Amino acid sequence: MSIFKFKQFEVDQRGCAMKINTDGVLLAALAESNSPKRILDIGTGTGVIALMLAQRFNHAHLEAVEIDEEASKTADRNFKSSIFSDRLTINHRAIEQYSTIDKFDLIVSNPPYFVNDLKNLEEKKGIARHTNEEFFNDLLVKVNSLLTENGSFWFVLPIKQAELLIKNAAKCGLFISKQIHLHSDENKPEFRRIVCLKSVDATPIHEHFYIYESEKVYTKAYKDLLKDFFLGY
Repeated sequence: MSIFKFKQFEVDQRGCAMKINTDGVLLAALAESNSPKRILDIGTGTGVIALMLAQRFNHAHLEAVEIDEEASKTADRNFKSSIFSDRLTINHRAIEQYSTIDKFDLIVSNPPYFVNDLKNLEEKKGIARHTNEEFFNDLLVKVNSLLTENGSFWFVLPIKQAELLIKNAAKCGLFISKQIHLHSDENKPEFRRIVCLKSVDATPIHEHFYIYESEKVYTKAYKDLLKDFFLGY
């Protein structure tokens, strides 16, 4: 499906190696912030996370960064065709080269996650999905420099990579505020983790989120979370 229709916007996925997925949608719906003025989406891909956050936080200005040229063009088209176009900006560059005088109240990322694993033969998917430990360290340093004093960094990753990022976060002045453990259903172990990092070191909150009640039947929590976005809910 090239065009994915939401209630308030559409996402054209042509030109993007990584399509709309559950990870990104849940991150966009679960990330918390108290009336953020500026939001940054790192590795925006199709732009879906930025668009969902623009809908949720209707007074925020959103910056998006995307290293892949074709994906950044796709995100740009999606931003310009949306009702939030005046609050969305795309930057075609790696996050390491991104520079701004602005600070952000909320930063989100659904980053590459195959650390030092066998590279995907498809180059575009390789950029979107593969990375190394140095990238994660550089990402944390960059995020810390871009956050406001009370800002938060939310990301979603598989368990191994999430724990790697968490392990290195404190060295960069960021600490766990909240962890949301994502499960397919109550009988399955977590398959992804959404993590919130802040500059304040406090006792972290843990929550578990279940997508399915039974086979092909979504939980009430999942439908309630996404009812403002998905058609049919």
